[in-house]
Amino acid sequence: MKPRIILFAIVLLGICTSPGCLKIRYTTSGASIPAQATTFSVGYFQNNAPLAQPALSNRVTNALIDKISSQTRLKLVSGSGDLHFEGEITGYTTTPEAIQGNEQAAMNRLTITLNVRFFNRIDPSKDFETRFSRFQKYATTESLSVVEDRLIDQINAELVEDIFNRALVNW
Repeated sequence: MKPRIILFAIVLLGICTSPGCLKIRYTTSGASIPAQATTFSVGYFQNNAPLAQPALSNRVTNALIDKISSQTRLKLVSGSGDLHFEGEITGYTTTPEAIQGNEQAAMNRLTITLNVRFFNRIDPSKDFETRFSRFQKYATTESLSVVEDRLIDQINAELVEDIFNRALVNW
């Protein structure tokens, strides 16, 4: 019985170390990246949303670059990388929420919406175009101009995590 287990383990090890099993590499971030992919690129996220903060395009673009650079082995290139991200900011809105008995809002909601296109030059079946939207609430007693930077940082972190997971985490 024991020789069968050892033989099975050797066969299994041989199969799993063959080149056919090593097409995907997993990182500590949970990303599964094709072994052939060595580069990534991120196109500038144009701001097409009315009334958005002027620096939002830079903040979104740089946050995505930082996330991919820090969580993968991929090298950033200008132009077209093995994995390429591009898109635009399509929404930046503040809306009232949590209406009280006196018909006044107790909270406001800042929402940022992105349209993202992802191109996987190694495996085009993984390409996508998707809308991502996230929001943060803030009290109506607070001015948006006072809390805006903090809210944008929080929303950006969530959006970038969503994009990263959709493109690179195949769980």
